[in-house]
Amino acid sequence: MAADQPRSAREKMAAGEWYSFWDPELTALRERAQEAIFEHNTLPPSKRGNIAPALTAILGAVGEGCRIEQPFHCAYGVNIAMGDGAYMNFGCVILDHGGVTIGRKAMIGPRVQIYTVEHHREPDLRNAGVEVARPVVIGDNVWIGGGAIILGGVTIGDGAIVAAGSVVTRDVLPGTTVAGNPARAVG
Repeated sequence: MAADQPRSAREKMAAGEWYSFWDPELTALRERAQEAIFEHNTLPPSKRGNIAPALTAILGAVGEGCRIEQPFHCAYGVNIAMGDGAYMNFGCVILDHGGVTIGRKAMIGPRVQIYTVEHHREPDLRNAGVEVARPVVIGDNVWIGGGAIILGGVTIGDGAIVAAGSVVTRDVLPGTTVAGNPARAVG
């Protein structure tokens, strides 16, 4: 792309730059995700399998043996990558604007929320849909307890444990257990 051509909102989102949520391309991607999520959340388990076909089709990557319980919600889906054997319990919400990588055999408890997006602090820009996204990386063999909240820009190292109800605002070292709001190393 030539230097003088403007970048799309999707390119800005992926690059961690400010962009408009109301961009038509992004709106179309969210609508596509809503259709796939609806299928996943309404199919009987015997027909849905581990992940409904339409949801599997939009996810960025799905390893062998992954499972997402219903209900599940995400913003785009295309920015979610799940390693082999990753598991999400019921009620998970992923605002995957900045990208979410979930490692092999990671276990994500019920009602976990992962927010990679932050709205602008200036009210006029916020009302115009201006936001910025930062990725979340969850390592292999991580256990995230029910109701935890993971904020954008966070990496949770391999083998770490996030206690139920914790709010993770900064990186978690491999093998560490964190708890609280904000989450801090314990034990």
